Amino acid sequence: MADRRAGAFAVTEIDDARRLLALQRAAHRRDGTPDAAVRRDRLRRLERLVGDYFDRFAAAISDDFGNRSPVETLLLETMGAVGAIRYARRHVARWMKPERRRVGRNFWPGRAYVHHEPLGVVGIVSPWNYPLLLALSPLVDAIAAGNRAILKPSEQTPRFSALLASAIGATFAPEEVAVVIGGPDVGAAFAALSWDHLLFTGSTAIGRKVALAAADGLVPLTLELGGKSPAIICPSASLAKAANAIAWGKFVNAGQTCIAPDYVLAPAGEVHAAAEAIMREVRRFYPDLGPDYGALIGERAFDRVSMQVEQAVNSGAAVITHGTPADRAARRFPPTIVIEPPLDGALMREEIFGPVLPIIGYRDLDSALAFVADRPHPLALYCFAERRAEIDHVLGRSQSGGVTVNGTLVHIGQESLPFGGVGASGMGSYHGRAGFDRLSHARGVFRVGRFNPAKLLFPPYGRGTRRLIGLLMR
Repeated sequence: MADRRAGAFAVTEIDDARRLLALQRAAHRRDGTPDAAVRRDRLRRLERLVGDYFDRFAAAISDDFGNRSPVETLLLETMGAVGAIRYARRHVARWMKPERRRVGRNFWPGRAYVHHEPLGVVGIVSPWNYPLLLALSPLVDAIAAGNRAILKPSEQTPRFSALLASAIGATFAPEEVAVVIGGPDVGAAFAALSWDHLLFTGSTAIGRKVALAAADGLVPLTLELGGKSPAIICPSASLAKAANAIAWGKFVNAGQTCIAPDYVLAPAGEVHAAAEAIMREVRRFYPDLGPDYGALIGERAFDRVSMQVEQAVNSGAAVITHGTPADRAARRFPPTIVIEPPLDGALMREEIFGPVLPIIGYRDLDSALAFVADRPHPLALYCFAERRAEIDHVLGRSQSGGVTVNGTLVHIGQESLPFGGVGASGMGSYHGRAGFDRLSHARGVFRVGRFNPAKLLFPPYGRGTRRLIGLLMR
């Protein structure tokens, strides 16, 4: 039932969620399209929420994980959320303006333009790995587009989810923004509601179930999934620069990042050198795996990663480890690099989502690109090269949701760029203008001028009508 204590509107039963959806839809119909001032006010309140609750959010996330540095939460979640809010608030009035379109000469002197209108109520299902950013970033786009929204955070971060519900309830009226809390059964029922749009971030396996649930009601979807994102070290790359960026992008948040480099492709003669260079950087970042190094979300995640590495070792793969022993009770798995794992093993079949990095050698750049192309399209791709021709070759012969060249992860922080998957890694993009467009309906409007030339073609049809059609088609 709904919990209104401390201003919260945290729904824990799906029947209450249905009533909440009906409440928001009725408010949307009653109030109509919100103007720019209303949208900016909601964004301003959301930014204030992030500032007021940051310390509590960071503590709750660390408690849910077992350990995550509050600085990591600040860098990877809070700054991204605030950046998205400020970007949308700065641009939303311009995005809302009707856009003029060219009118075909047969319809002069009419006028054509596009109105971007809110869809209504947006459902947002967010994951546990970046629970703050991946709940609030799509919420920013929903608000900017003039929608109302209901969030369903992950049950795997219960402390954070409860705090988010309280914070949202203290900041927004339930007909503006609200939160639904619950386990997988609530999540499945949430996905099946009659949303005007549903945005899901999570695994490909769950994404398929969400798509099936939404299909019954023809609910439009944005799916942000994952996959095995490759990092390609080209022949001209600086190995030192590549190692530094890959070590950070892979092992931040203990590898639990949907766009983390999932494996590295390096020139065959440089595989061992690349592995050693990356591990040197990791040891420099996390010398004793202290408070800056994160824990895995649960024991199942620890056991899954352990099994993947054990299977690769039993198949003859070489392994380089950080040196600090694993600790299952603390869910701390040390950074591990696996050299040339078997391609049919779990490490290369499944998204790793943990602090283990396979490195595979390639004969030439085309064979590396063929290796990537033979697999489902990843959510991200990383290219390291000093030669422009190699960069262009990689971009021209690959497909992925997004790309960072000579770095990792940072394309997700660019609000001016769309963020989304392709193929198995997702459908639809958001962030900035892309998110505004995704969560709006582009409504075409044509205004007939003082004289309507179409009248010349109204029935009854005669010889003059045929002559005019012939003239117009020339």
